[in-house]
Amino acid sequence: MSTTTSLSVARRPRAYVRAAGPDAEDFLQRMVSNDVVALAVGASCEALLLTAKGRVIAPMRVVRRREEDFLLLTEPELGERLAGELTRMRFAAKVEIATEQHASYLLLGADTGGISNAEYGVPAVEVLDEDPPADLSELGEEELETLRIQAGTARFGKDIDDQVLPAEAGLVERAVSFSKGCFPGQEPIARLHYRGHANRGLCVLEVEDAKAGTEIIWKGKPVGRVTSAVPGRALGYVRTEVPEDAVLDIGGAEARHARMRPA
Repeated sequence: MSTTTSLSVARRPRAYVRAAGPDAEDFLQRMVSNDVVALAVGASCEALLLTAKGRVIAPMRVVRRREEDFLLLTEPELGERLAGELTRMRFAAKVEIATEQHASYLLLGADTGGISNAEYGVPAVEVLDEDPPADLSELGEEELETLRIQAGTARFGKDIDDQVLPAEAGLVERAVSFSKGCFPGQEPIARLHYRGHANRGLCVLEVEDAKAGTEIIWKGKPVGRVTSAVPGRALGYVRTEVPEDAVLDIGGAEARHARMRPA
């Protein structure tokens, strides 16, 4: 197993949805935002299920287990909704949609031996239906959340809701293909990508203490809000006209950009 940092394990709760059958590849290619056809057996990609207006229904990682068998990994609270939405849109396609039950853990510091995970700014894989190595240290929930926030990764239910555009959350670069053909929400996503820009972006902020929901202030005016926070770091949406070197105010605490916002 190839590693680039010391190995550790963490819990990453998931829901799992199966899409399998003769039409599974074609169906997913038409329904989700990334190029499923390009996946070899054992490979995976990030993708989104979107509304016609380009709003996020569910983020996921699509894994091709076999030629006609795909596993979709999504947030724990979204499994039933993802399965229900795909079933509703299935029509005459020969594809079985169903939730599955799996146990998994996250192996940080590894880039092989599981399902690729790019959420935490370090090499990582998700391992299904195996016990984690007993000799590895386990990261707590706050430690894992700190890695996610430092990496600038948006999480559904915290940084993503039905008011957030994928471009604002940095999801287009991670989970959208503009060359694969049509999918629900493609037109507004492509129009913003090629002809305009988002008015705000998800930013990593250095701040001693912050709480989700707190307004971000610049020059006495609100320019965004905090969506996730741990001691010393926060994620928040900030309007694009705010300079990268701006000194911001979050609940009376000074805040600065920790790194560049998504383009």
